[in-house]
Amino acid sequence: MASPDNVLFLLLLPVAAAQITAGSCSGCGPLSLPLLAGLVAADAVVSLLIVAVVFVCMRPRSRPTQEDGKIYINMPARG
Repeated sequence: MASPDNVLFLLLLPVAAAQITAGSCSGCGPLSLPLLAGLVAADAVVSLLIVAVVFVCMRPRSRPTQEDGKIYINMPARG
């Protein structure tokens, strides 16, 4: 369930958005093609780095093999 603060924020969000005029962004022109291509390439590189780090961290580690010949006290089914 959403807290009352979150509900109030969601109700007031359209009011705040209506206060912003459409032409209030001064100096915000369209992005040039090289800048846009660089941003997309940088995003792809960062995404691949994140995937690689997660893959390396989640890789199963090699564990020593367990000896099945041992009989444990708490395992009556063996032996």
